[in-house]
Amino acid sequence: MSTLTGRYVNEPEPRPSGRLHHPDQAPQTPPTALINIVVAQATFIAALMFYLGVIYTSAYYGHFHLSPFALGFGFGEFVLNSLHLATFPVLVGTTVLLMTVAAAGHRPRQESQGALTSSAGRIASAMARHYLVVVAAGLLLLVLWWQWQVLLPYRWAGPLLVGFGLLLGVVRQPGPSHPGSPWETALLVLASGLFLLWAITVISGQLGERHARNDAREVILRTGLVVHSAQPLSLSSRSTGLRYQDLGEGVHLRHRYWGLRLVVERAGRYYAVPIGWQARTDHVYVLTESEGVRIELTPGVQ
Repeated sequence: MSTLTGRYVNEPEPRPSGRLHHPDQAPQTPPTALINIVVAQATFIAALMFYLGVIYTSAYYGHFHLSPFALGFGFGEFVLNSLHLATFPVLVGTTVLLMTVAAAGHRPRQESQGALTSSAGRIASAMARHYLVVVAAGLLLLVLWWQWQVLLPYRWAGPLLVGFGLLLGVVRQPGPSHPGSPWETALLVLASGLFLLWAITVISGQLGERHARNDAREVILRTGLVVHSAQPLSLSSRSTGLRYQDLGEGVHLRHRYWGLRLVVERAGRYYAVPIGWQARTDHVYVLTESEGVRIELTPGVQ
């Protein structure tokens, strides 16, 4: 008889070297793609801030009959001026809008959420299903602009409602009655972006004009100017705030003017208005310091 010199052993198959890829594991995004995404988003935000800064600055200095481009404002200054839009109502409104859109596009789990959260989610979902009603309300406000002057301070509400309604149409859950379509989604996103841009443009202009009116009303609080001149200057105003004094023949800079307030100083030029300045009737003085003109800055008087 032959004897068995060995026995069969169920040895495991050799495992391939390297990392195991699970089918349910999402592929990792390469670092270059993340950098491109961040750069694209930062570029878009900077361009948007520049645009809003131009609208705000133009409205602000337009109240003083000045142009920010003639004053030589640059990209950085426009971007910084756009931060004036970071007011409490604007921030709260933006947060509520984004939360409503997020809730409309999310399917909540009733067992894991509270009553208040689930109710808010149901309301947002209902608004998304009937987004055309929100769009129609915004279009109605747009039409009423040209009919009722009382709605002019709220002329941003029309395009905001239209853009908000279209955005709800983008995030609504597709169903058998309205299956998702890439062309429909792209069209809604484009239209929503245009109307929302229109709304924030109107808001930027209104804020710039409002801030300028408030500063003109309280112009006495701004930095004061005292002008000494060797020759008489043609400074005249209907306002009673401008003052003049002749210091006598023995003084080189004998003509003294005060009662002026500084609006802005650019490249050695001082743009000033008198106390009690009125936008519809009074001038804006452009003063340049030279050998025969000395300009002194004083604190504003409360």
